[in-house]
Amino acid sequence: KTIFGRHLLAVGGNSQAAEVSGINKARVTMLVSIFMGLCAAIGALIMTGRAASAQPEAGSGMEMDAIAAVIIGGTTLGGGTGKVLGSLVGVLIIGMISNGLNLLGVDTNWQLVAKGLIIVAAVFLDYQTGQISSRLSNRASK
Repeated sequence: KTIFGRHLLAVGGNSQAAEVSGINKARVTMLVSIFMGLCAAIGALIMTGRAASAQPEAGSGMEMDAIAAVIIGGTTLGGGTGKVLGSLVGVLIIGMISNGLNLLGVDTNWQLVAKGLIIVAAVFLDYQTGQISSRLSNRASK
C-alpha cells in the first residue's frame, strides 16, 4: 500500500525490471537490510530478557523454525510475494507443531526432520499451485 512497499515488491519479484523502471535497487536493499538488522536486535533483546542472560549461541537452531513459518505462511521462495499475516499464521502453526512434538517427547533430531518435511511439502505445494495457475493463464490466452 505504500510506495516503499511497492518498490520492495518490485525488487523482490524482478530486480532487473525494477531497476529499468527507475527504482533504486541499492537503496531498497540497504533499507531492508537496516530494517532486518533492527528486527534481529529487537528479537535479541527480547530473548535476552526472557533468558535473563546474553548467550552468543542463544538463537542457534531457530533458523529452521523461521524459514518454515514464513514458507507455511505463503511467502514464495522466489521472492516478490508474501504477507505478514500469513507469516504470523505460519509462526503459530510451527509453534503448535513444536509444542506438540515436545509434549509427545519426540527427539529433537526427529523434530528437525519433521520441520524439514513440512518445508519440502510447502515448497512442493507452492510449485504445484504456480504450475496450475500458469496452465490456466495459458489456456485463457488461447
